[in-house]
Amino acid sequence: MKSFRVTTTIAAPPQRVWDIITDGERAPEWDPNLLRIEGRIAPDELIKVFTKMSPERAFPVKVVDFDPPRGMRWTGGMPLGLFAGNRTFTLTPLPDGGTEFHMEEVFSGLMAPLITRSIPDLSGAFQQYAAGLKARAERG
Repeated sequence: MKSFRVTTTIAAPPQRVWDIITDGERAPEWDPNLLRIEGRIAPDELIKVFTKMSPERAFPVKVVDFDPPRGMRWTGGMPLGLFAGNRTFTLTPLPDGGTEFHMEEVFSGLMAPLITRSIPDLSGAFQQYAAGLKARAERG
């Protein structure tokens, strides 16, 4: 199973971080790898994510878990469980009023060993996402 993850501490309350990660329209302002998100980041919504890494391709995902301001999960892939990608966003409040932000994507399914060979290393993109989010949230 292939996966990527990032964790960072943000000097901003969870609600501020949540408001930023659920505003798909403004996400390209702070996520350097994102071209755009089409659709509304809300419960049971289908969205399309367009990245600079694959600008000609939309990544359709569904927002399957939505628990403001604690976290959410996006899922996409192939039918019948042949291949799935699950991206989880977790916001944990800290005693000082800040937030621990954690994002993880896990790829699974019968076709995962074959398909994940073509998925590039997303570690750098995850680090840039977290750094951009941190900078945006701490700016206020």
